Order: sequence, then C-alpha cells, then structure tokens
Amino acid sequence: MTKRNPDLRREYPERPIVGVGAVIINQGRVLLVKRGNPPLQGSWSLPGGVVEVGETLREATQREAHEETGLTVEAGEVIEVLDRIIRDQNGAGSVHYHYVLIDFLCRVRGGELLVGGDAAAAEWATENELKKFKLDKLAMDVVAKAFAMAKT
Repeated sequence: MTKRNPDLRREYPERPIVGVGAVIINQGRVLLVKRGNPPLQGSWSLPGGVVEVGETLREATQREAHEETGLTVEAGEVIEVLDRIIRDQNGAGSVHYHYVLIDFLCRVRGGELLVGGDAAAAEWATENELKKFKLDKLAMDVVAKAFAMAKT
C-alpha cells in the first residue's frame, strides 16, 4: 500500500485531483456504496477514490474497491473519463471539489462483501433497481455503459 499524502487538499484544491471508480458488475448486478464522507456524503455512488503516488490507475481502482467493499477485483476496460466539479452553493461559484475520474469495468476475483474505508453501506443492484438509489446523472451514465459493456 502506498502512503497517503496528508498535504493533498481535497476541498478548494489548487488543481484537479485524479480519482478512480470501480464499476463492479457481478451476476447482472452492480455494486453501489453509500458515501461516508464528502463530497456526496450520504449519497449512493460507485466505489472509488484518489490515486496515490506510485500507483497505476488500475492498482488504485483495485485498492479502493478492496478498502470500501472487501472484494478483490480486477480492473479491466476504461468505461469513462470525466470531470466531477462541485461548486459552492453560496453564489460565488468557487470550486469546492474538482476530480478527474477514470471509471473502470471491474470483475470480482475474490473476497467477501464488507463495508469499509469511505463507504457507509454497500448494496448490489440490478439495472431495474437503480432508481431507488437516486444516483446522479454522471454515475447513472457510467453504470449504463458498464452494463452494456458487461453484456458483450
């Protein structure tokens, strides 16, 4: 495991932060996590986090997936590269968070589902069950692409 950088300022960053997302598809279901910390605290999303110094994108994806879900995954194809920019709601429009995210289609290789890391909860969902999790548009688009990719 790499050392975390305590100087990395996630709120009001000086530059975008590189992050990864694990879109874990297994038996026709995607694994969702409820965020335990900002940004998006309390919202359902995909497992993931920040790339640490010395990690490849896939290594970071696999580490984050394991930390948040207890599952050992293999990070495969890139699904999407996107920006997640969250601005202040105070009217000034300052950038509160700015991540450049790379989402990978992941397959389970082992482990047992256990919630940890920045995740407060985790649940498997079929395509038909996604609405109840109220994912934001970015996450919904990525999950839809992942399901399509997993079927081929």
